[in-house]
Amino acid sequence: MILVDTSVWSLALRREGRHLREAERTIVAQWAELVREGRVHIIGPIRQELLSGLKATRQFVLLEQHLRCFPDAPVASSDYIDAARFYNLLRGKGVTGTGVDLLICAVAARNGWPIFTVDADFTRYAEHLPIRLFRAPISSGA
Repeated sequence: MILVDTSVWSLALRREGRHLREAERTIVAQWAELVREGRVHIIGPIRQELLSGLKATRQFVLLEQHLRCFPDAPVASSDYIDAARFYNLLRGKGVTGTGVDLLICAVAARNGWPIFTVDADFTRYAEHLPIRLFRAPISSGA
């Protein structure tokens, strides 16, 4: 099982394929494979991030309908406490993280799930937190 970050969901569901670079198409293909395998998880705050900032009501409705296929993984009260702990730990090391990012880290750490992301912030978090990152294989172009 894999916790998929907002950055990957956004590539897959908010951007048109014709506007994606080759590396981004590879990420979306890996996401699609994980979806087919039933291995992806989402949490409510990621759903909220994905649905926020859409200018057209039609875009919102279509995306919300797509996301209905993916039930939210539970977020425990202890995840919020761990996210705050992670924030303080990172801050002490000179690394800044957002509340949602660190909640993602806490949920992933509790469940032992890797995080599938293209957000470079998570690479910095992984240097200090008990999280693993899932990396899609990069296409060699062959």
